[in-house]
Amino acid sequence: MSTTRHLVNRRRRLATVAAATAPPRTATAPAEETEAWAPEAVDPPRAEEEPAAEEKDAPPRKRLPSLRIRLPAVLCAATLLLGAFAAWSFTSAGTLRDEPSRQNTALTDIGRTSEVKGQITEAVGAVFSYDYASPEKADTAARRYLTGKAVQQHEDMLAEVRAQAPKQKLVLTTTVTQSGVEVLDGDRARLLVFADQSNTRTGKEEETTYAAAMFAVDAVRRGDTWRIAAIDTFAR
Repeated sequence: MSTTRHLVNRRRRLATVAAATAPPRTATAPAEETEAWAPEAVDPPRAEEEPAAEEKDAPPRKRLPSLRIRLPAVLCAATLLLGAFAAWSFTSAGTLRDEPSRQNTALTDIGRTSEVKGQITEAVGAVFSYDYASPEKADTAARRYLTGKAVQQHEDMLAEVRAQAPKQKLVLTTTVTQSGVEVLDGDRARLLVFADQSNTRTGKEEETTYAAAMFAVDAVRRGDTWRIAAIDTFAR
């Protein structure tokens, strides 16, 4: 009995020592598990996702070709629009030039406007002034500055002055204070004139009266000289 018990106990001790000295099996298991899992841990990018990544990370210069294609199209469209606008403007300008009511260049032709103002200012001062001592000056001014129906209009307006001048020794002086070109169409113009007039009697007792005048004149250009063709005193 004792021998059998000793034998059993000895086998138990040998089994315990063998189990204690054997290498642990858990050391290889994680390695195997890691080795088997490693290929799945790092997945290579799929082929269909690569273009999306490249497009996302691509520098802006890769988008320039599309701009180069669209820009000429935009420029062509703008050129067509400008060409259409230029044609419309030219046609409209021609229409305006053909309409008589649109041929007024009083505000655009500064040189001609200044010329007619200066000459008509001088003409009004000359033809509407009269000196009893030298009536020929008034006649010379009338021949120089008047034409058309203005000749008869001027004669009628100064008829009383001419009749009274020798008796009362009259001196009539007209000075233009302001004038404006209302219409300027080539060699024709219409002006509005403001003037001051002084009428002096130089007899035994000198007496001077003053008056303001406003009237319009139609002017025509003959050669280099503007002449008064009609006088409008706005009388009704």
